[in-house]
Amino acid sequence: MSQATNTGPLHPLVKGPVNKPGGASSKPSPVHNHGTVQSLPDSSVSTGQQQIVTPGSKQAHMKNPSASHAIIRADRTTGMLAMSDDNVMMNQILATHAPDGREVDVRPLLYLVEDILNRATEHVDVIVKGTQARVEMEEKTQQANYIAMLEALTFTIDRIACELSYKAYRGSDAHATTTAIFNFLSSYTWDAKLVLSLSAFALNYGEFWLLAQIYSTNQLAKSMAILKQLPSLLEHTAPLKPRFEALNNLIRTMMDVTRSVVEFKELPAMYISQDAPALATALNLIPTAVYWTIRSMVACAVQISSLATMGHEYGISESWELSTLAHKLRNIHEHLRQQLNFCHQYIEEKKDVETYQMLLNLFAPNVMHIDNMKILKALIYARDDKLPLIDGATRRKVGLDVLRRKNVLLLISSLEFSSDELAILEQIYNDSRIHETRLESQYEVVWIPVVDRSIIPLSDETRTKFETLRSTMPWYSVEDPLLIEKPVIRFIKEVWHFRTKPILVVLDPQGKVLSPNAIHMMWIWGSSAFPFTSLREEALWREETWRLELLIDGIDPMILNWIKEEKFIFLYGGDDIEWIRKFASSARGVASASGIPLEMVYVGKSNKREQVKKVTTIINVENLSHAWQDQAMVWFFWARLESMLFSKIQLGRADDQDPMMLQIKKLLSYGREGGWAVLSHGSDIVVNGHSTTILPALGGYDEWKVNVTDKGFKLAFKEYHDRLHDVAHPCCRFEFPTTTRVPESMRCPECLRIMETYTSFVCCHDDQGFPGSLF
Repeated sequence: MSQATNTGPLHPLVKGPVNKPGGASSKPSPVHNHGTVQSLPDSSVSTGQQQIVTPGSKQAHMKNPSASHAIIRADRTTGMLAMSDDNVMMNQILATHAPDGREVDVRPLLYLVEDILNRATEHVDVIVKGTQARVEMEEKTQQANYIAMLEALTFTIDRIACELSYKAYRGSDAHATTTAIFNFLSSYTWDAKLVLSLSAFALNYGEFWLLAQIYSTNQLAKSMAILKQLPSLLEHTAPLKPRFEALNNLIRTMMDVTRSVVEFKELPAMYISQDAPALATALNLIPTAVYWTIRSMVACAVQISSLATMGHEYGISESWELSTLAHKLRNIHEHLRQQLNFCHQYIEEKKDVETYQMLLNLFAPNVMHIDNMKILKALIYARDDKLPLIDGATRRKVGLDVLRRKNVLLLISSLEFSSDELAILEQIYNDSRIHETRLESQYEVVWIPVVDRSIIPLSDETRTKFETLRSTMPWYSVEDPLLIEKPVIRFIKEVWHFRTKPILVVLDPQGKVLSPNAIHMMWIWGSSAFPFTSLREEALWREETWRLELLIDGIDPMILNWIKEEKFIFLYGGDDIEWIRKFASSARGVASASGIPLEMVYVGKSNKREQVKKVTTIINVENLSHAWQDQAMVWFFWARLESMLFSKIQLGRADDQDPMMLQIKKLLSYGREGGWAVLSHGSDIVVNGHSTTILPALGGYDEWKVNVTDKGFKLAFKEYHDRLHDVAHPCCRFEFPTTTRVPESMRCPECLRIMETYTSFVCCHDDQGFPGSLF
């Protein structure tokens, strides 16, 4: 063998790509030669001094494992002591850093290196533990990208690989070797230094385990493995288990740190600058991270060379250094990941602000769109890589195109969606589908669930609740609640005033908002309110009068039959069973005495659901009157009344002194406090009274019965009741949950004064109360 002479340092401070020392016309050899090499300069050797390395000296080390062992131990101890001052050490490393502005896309190379090291460390597990689970790497980039990248960097990678291998066999000081690599890579950025060095290490380590994997079936590999003494090594894997595991753990940690460093490099500069605290902190830590990762590669290379040259008898206890380095790198990695998370949060906040502003611009009144696709993509899902909707009719995933140029009703709610609300809305929707050709049926509903995105991934309980709700809906639903991004939720809350109760946002075929919340129109008029605009709302109100059908609508067909039969009908409510007993008894007595056909229906109360159930049971047992058994009917009755007030508030007509609105407000107020009753004759409402006036009016029948013959029952009862009402004047009250919009002021429906505002704390001792106010 001929003597190989180091021609001096490859000056890395020279800008531009590193070429073969022989000149520009010479092409560097990609052959990975573990024999004689031209070494990178040790930091301890003058840059002008040449080193002579003879094969004989290397062979001497290989023939005398104990001597080599002593040299490695001594060099390690000396190196660790000499470099105990991290500041001095890092100053040396920083002094080598002189980037020349070249940009290297290291991501394709990192994918390749990850594949090599993942398979190599996996093979370690196979040999030590006897198990293997092969998972093929997904192709991250095209082969052409690898070829172009390797053509530019193969010589640099090969030189570092030779340096790692040679210095490991020679037993050089680890810090000196690491510094030499930094000198060689001085013109590269920190992430490029790290990925290039890891590539060189992967070249050596991959070759080692490739031979170990195929030497028993491939004659060429077998001959090479014998030269490296691998058969003897692999026959004694059990005693080396601690070293294999330590080596495996350190390599995985090296890859973790490398990924994090590369991720910092790839952060979008348009959203985060180097002055951002999180990124600035990370940039100060990255040189240290790169140093200790490359230093760990050197330590791993020493371990591999010791296995090849000294066999299984060497260094069973030597895994301590690898474990120490792994611990240090894990700490560094944790700090990097923490800062990276801070950076991602910072970037996400910037993007959220940008997306929110984009939504404001899209929904600006003066902006016109050809169709509703841009709007729906901005709200639901912008990319084309998945189908974001579930068709409630077929349970299949569909794209947003099914909504193109259609009227779309966005049903926005939390997962706390009352089964009563859902059942009524489903009934209205299904009724509209029966006559799909009608104008009022030309719309589609899409459920937009709003969940707490601060807890990701969603808990199993939340996910189950979402899927259960979605499975009951006959309309379109978002496939995954996490598709609705934070800026969209912010827009829904701040612009469309969503709090906790469901809202129904109406979009026309061009995506323009026709109504920011048409849920109240849906409750009052159903699909007849289509297209759910303010103009349509006002037109529907002009057609309404204060009559029993307005209160009942289609809730109870039996009552509609009574109306047709011109019967007297008492709707009444409250939760005081004693008052209810007295009221029912008095009403029946008066009806019998007057000879009028009277029917009575208990319709509950706007809250206290459990108490209403108990009262309903008693009414049925004692046969006091009819009572709605289905609690959804009770809920819908009060929801429609509240929706009527909300509708007027939204139209700016809440304080209009029209008789119909005054009566609606009275009934809502009575329903909040005590008992009440509404008496009608057929469709005509005669009296709308509070418990403090209705019961005394019935009890005073002997006083006003003389007027029945002349004035009729209706007028006689009404006049007597109104006289009592003028004296009693029960207080009126309205409660608005803090989670909803509250009108600035409201006039009393009794005396028309501006009502006083109070802050109240209410508890109905009922975990399953009716949904609160819709307004």
